[in-house]
Amino acid sequence: MGNFDLCVIGGGPAGYAAAMRAIDLGKRVALIERDRIGGTGIYNGALASKTLWELSHRVATANEVLLGRGKEPFRLSWEEISKALNEAQFERKYLFSCHMQMLAARPGEAGRMFKHIRGSAAFVDPHNLLVTREGTSTCISADHFIIATGSRPRSLPGIAVDERKILSSDGIFGIEELPKSIVIIGAGVVGCEFATIFSNFGSTKVHLIDRAPRILPFEDEDVSELVARNLERKGVVIHHQAQLQRIAAEPDAVRYLLRYENGGTEEVAVEKALLSVGRVANVESLGLDLAGVDLDDKGNVLLSETTTSQPHIHVVGDAMGTNMLVNIGELEGRHAVERIWDVHRNALSHANVSTIMFLDPEVAGVGLNEQDCRKRNIAHRTARIDYSCLARAIAMRRTNGFFKLIVTDDDDMTVLGMRAVGEHASSAIQAVALMMSSGMGIRELASLMHPHPSITEGVQECARMLLGTSIFKPEVLNDRMHCGIWRPNAAEKAA
Repeated sequence: MGNFDLCVIGGGPAGYAAAMRAIDLGKRVALIERDRIGGTGIYNGALASKTLWELSHRVATANEVLLGRGKEPFRLSWEEISKALNEAQFERKYLFSCHMQMLAARPGEAGRMFKHIRGSAAFVDPHNLLVTREGTSTCISADHFIIATGSRPRSLPGIAVDERKILSSDGIFGIEELPKSIVIIGAGVVGCEFATIFSNFGSTKVHLIDRAPRILPFEDEDVSELVARNLERKGVVIHHQAQLQRIAAEPDAVRYLLRYENGGTEEVAVEKALLSVGRVANVESLGLDLAGVDLDDKGNVLLSETTTSQPHIHVVGDAMGTNMLVNIGELEGRHAVERIWDVHRNALSHANVSTIMFLDPEVAGVGLNEQDCRKRNIAHRTARIDYSCLARAIAMRRTNGFFKLIVTDDDDMTVLGMRAVGEHASSAIQAVALMMSSGMGIRELASLMHPHPSITEGVQECARMLLGTSIFKPEVLNDRMHCGIWRPNAAEKAA
């Protein structure tokens, strides 16, 4: 098929972003995808789960009103839910499909810059791939390669995932009806998101197995406690500090046995189980040994930023085995292309990446949280304000949440990070991320003219609290506002 400047293996978010950035630079690009363009980003990851969350959030909001007026709750069938999910996926898939067709249809040389190739790819040597599809094979050669083959759900010994009763985080989208009950194994982001989704729809009794003392252990205690409290308010049973001893799909139920830290045991029967314990990179079938690419003892590719032991072969996105998020994968894909063709010499940085967890309420973050700072012995100051102090939150009748701004313990008070928990949290986080990347201080944040009423006013009030100029005073409203200082080997001081 000829030689390409760049061959990208995998058409998910990271691979697609890499291919499009190479086209920007005038390179001839082959994009190989064995399944569907868009990958996990569309079909069993971000778009799919967030579509479910948005729909479930609307159902839960409507039912708060109905139940408050003594009326029967509103329920959706899985058929109705699936219809909305399929429509969202089709809309995104159609956008990709039209885009690629129009790229290929451009007149002259421009139309030959991009080639979409269907099939499974494997290296035969460092500069050549064999692409196989339906019994036919095609050889592809390129000057550079980017591996963006994504990931798959992690399995656990002793748990037989059949995708009928015991489901993976991919297989959960294939259910035929909302289960009456489900146990979710794993209390990280994905597990908590699905616990939120099923409890929001209101038709499923949810159990969540948490090995740690609290869910979302990577987040600050005030964040995880608020999320846990809201899940439990909606009927979710959280098995704290519980070890799963066994689980099996039986004809009438899925039965699991737990052992708690205090030595007690409990057996529970549910209709379905969801195994949500992370994902692993898809790299084992690529013939990396024939390409001369080195792996570590766990089978992950050894990398320097995105570069493998073969300088012309890069890995991006979930295939790197870490930081499996769409926005990070896209950044890595673009970065790899720019480094290949020396657009810049900047190091790959995952600092100041904004994240969001679709929980109840939603949680957004950027930079360090308090427990990160303490682990690193970084002295810091914090300002926290409840949503109940914000006019927009009161108007929305959504006062369950808070903003927390974390800055250095010095006169500059450089922003180290922020956590937003509540309605519109994701909309408020990006301004702080921009401040952090540009090195702006909280004085600029405090002096900005925010629209009123808006949720972002809470971020500004946090900055004013740290400067001692807030409209509401934390020493008076200390049940809703809090300023604190933490220094290594010193007790916390609070306003």
